[in-house]
Amino acid sequence: MALAFATTLRNAMLDQIKTALDAGSGAALIRIYDGTRPATGGTATTLLAELTCTDPSAGSASSGTLTFSSITQDASANATGTATWFRMVDSAATFVMDGNVSTSGSDLNLTTTAIVATQPVSISSATITAGNA
Repeated sequence: MALAFATTLRNAMLDQIKTALDAGSGAALIRIYDGTRPATGGTATTLLAELTCTDPSAGSASSGTLTFSSITQDASANATGTATWFRMVDSAATFVMDGNVSTSGSDLNLTTTAIVATQPVSISSATITAGNA
């Protein structure tokens, strides 16, 4: 049986992620990469796109979910490739978290994983849920 946490604890964990993302003098960034995802916080592969979170990135977590405010699209992708993973960093580029990218059932779901240089890349909404398994 998996661990189960009280909602107040789940919210506190998510609020710590928000605090880490909002550290620094500006907005957090979502960087989308191709290739094999490195060990947590490891050396990144090819940067395909970089999107900017609102500052602050989200309100307080509620019911075990952190809901992000609007995310500014990357109007011109950095490179062409297949999005396979992402990294969230604070405004000083300090690592906060990594996750997988796909079109469904992943940490970050995009309409397409095919990123084309100079084309826009957007995320319409984003949440992180600290669920009980």
